[in-house]
Amino acid sequence: MSQNNTITDTNFNFPNQKSVYKGKVREVYNIDDEQLVMIATDRLSAFDVVMPKGIPYKGQILNQIATKMMKDTEDLVPNWLVATPDPNVAVGDLCEPFKVEMVIRGYMSGHAAREYKAGKRLLCGVPMPEGMKENDKFPEPIITPATKAEMGDHDEDISKEDILKRGIVSKEDYEVLEDYTRKLFQRGTEIAAERGLILVDTKYEFGKTKEGKIVLIDEIHTPDSSRYFYADGYQERQDKGEAQKQLSKEFVRQWLISNGFQGKEGQEVPFMSDEYIETVSERYIELYENITGETFVKADVSDIQSRIEANVLGYLKNS
Repeated sequence: MSQNNTITDTNFNFPNQKSVYKGKVREVYNIDDEQLVMIATDRLSAFDVVMPKGIPYKGQILNQIATKMMKDTEDLVPNWLVATPDPNVAVGDLCEPFKVEMVIRGYMSGHAAREYKAGKRLLCGVPMPEGMKENDKFPEPIITPATKAEMGDHDEDISKEDILKRGIVSKEDYEVLEDYTRKLFQRGTEIAAERGLILVDTKYEFGKTKEGKIVLIDEIHTPDSSRYFYADGYQERQDKGEAQKQLSKEFVRQWLISNGFQGKEGQEVPFMSDEYIETVSERYIELYENITGETFVKADVSDIQSRIEANVLGYLKNS
């Protein structure tokens, strides 16, 4: 499959369009300061660096997992989503995003494990118990927020105390964010368990509608925002000190690390062959099917730009 069948950049001009925000993976079009059209591209970001090539179907996969998970949690926590007029597109209410990401961890993996190995026992002001091994379950899930980085910068760990002290979020709002984060993680954990998976850690982003209501925005429980383990064999692997079988984009990070790249200054992104890109695409499809329990149906990618444009224009005309 050629790179023409991926979408790595958009340049649409929709009716009543006010502005465009381009994130690491998503491009968000503001329509009349009322609605946002969010396009999930096929860009792949790792270590806060966008890789040079797109991954076929990645945008569709992320968008469809996120919209399904929003529907599966809307009874618990209100969200911004209004419609999905295209496999790569979500349309929702314009919100003012909170400048923090609510990261919640049920297990000591990834960033938490790296900090722990470095001898730290406090993460974002939250204590981590002594005597833990990588990928052990925390006694109870911990919330370790991060400040939202501007494009290209690294998100930074921050404690609840600092968030409140610096006035990034009010105390009243922060309590709602914490409550919503715990509820979503509990539901995500239950959904994962039904699919033979463990939801290890994830992040949620929230915003405020014009009416002042706090809602869930962006993506939820996708392999880009979450880490999953296979439940089968988890305990045996822990007991033997073996690596866990993961469902997340950690496999891309590990490949990059093994090829001498961690997003540090002076490091160059290793060459990704078309064959490697194809395997990444296949892994993402596997992630989709495992996380949702549904067969992935590939959208027509012969001309993604035109397809998206036609579907969004059709939606805007009729809404």
